[in-house]
Amino acid sequence: MILWGVITRKQPHVHIYHLVVGQTFIKPKLNRLHLESWAKLGDISQNLRAVLGKKLAASVNILSEASSLYFWNGEIEEATEILLLIKTKTSKVHILSSYVRLVHPFEIPEIFSLPMDQGDVHYLKWLKEGMEED
Repeated sequence: MILWGVITRKQPHVHIYHLVVGQTFIKPKLNRLHLESWAKLGDISQNLRAVLGKKLAASVNILSEASSLYFWNGEIEEATEILLLIKTKTSKVHILSSYVRLVHPFEIPEIFSLPMDQGDVHYLKWLKEGMEED
């Protein structure tokens, strides 16, 4: 169990300290937030279904209309892309990344992952169950 403290200001120079008691799940390196960008939604729909069907991830958020600025071949480029937030296990990142490189239309796809070392215990349990093999 983790305790969080939050300071709120009700009046000038008067601080009220709220103690929030809650559950969290801390297992470093167990879960990952895998991020990718794609050019078109049509390119990814079938591939995302395959990722979920192969149990390489439990959940995907599709954030459309992301504006991107980047260097490409010595020039500054600007594009509208789709950002994917893919929730997966650390043990599946390598396989997921390899699959994406095979199907992605970009020469060098944007693929990286961040550790998810804290989160709601119920949500993280649901993620784990979503990637269990049948």
